[in-house]
Amino acid sequence: MKCSPGNAALLEGVYNGPAKWQKGRMKCPACDSNLHSMTVGKLTVDVCKGGCGGIWFDNFELTKVDEPDEFEGEALLHIERDDHLLVDYERRRNCPKCENIVMMRHYYSERRQVEVDTCPNCAGVWLDPGELAIIRKEGSEGADRQLAARNYFGRLFRQDFLKARPRP
Repeated sequence: MKCSPGNAALLEGVYNGPAKWQKGRMKCPACDSNLHSMTVGKLTVDVCKGGCGGIWFDNFELTKVDEPDEFEGEALLHIERDDHLLVDYERRRNCPKCENIVMMRHYYSERRQVEVDTCPNCAGVWLDPGELAIIRKEGSEGADRQLAARNYFGRLFRQDFLKARPRP
């Protein structure tokens, strides 16, 4: 839905108040720099280019780049950043899209390697620099483990099946 004065009331109901992007550029939740749109393939995300190097994913966008075989994600691993910028990674962060909504910090997966910030209102996700690479690596390791388990159990059950099968 496009933002226009006629449907602003509808958007306010969805996002619990006027969104920051309606007033201008979204601000980085980590370093307060302006976020810039970046399109890779069919996906457009907001990145903190020249700032902390973080990435904002709208709802369900992260799932399009979280696996190593999803080529769009490769370009997002190298966001230009200011290495001299000091960022407090422990501070609570506000959603860059929703007005006055504090994001919830939680682990991305059961492996507990990456903490992400998710907006409880719009379900967008903020990743700090380096976190997407870890998530993608975690996905490849998970796929390797699944394949190994499938092969192991396939051999195991095939042997049990052959033993249990009546012989003519």
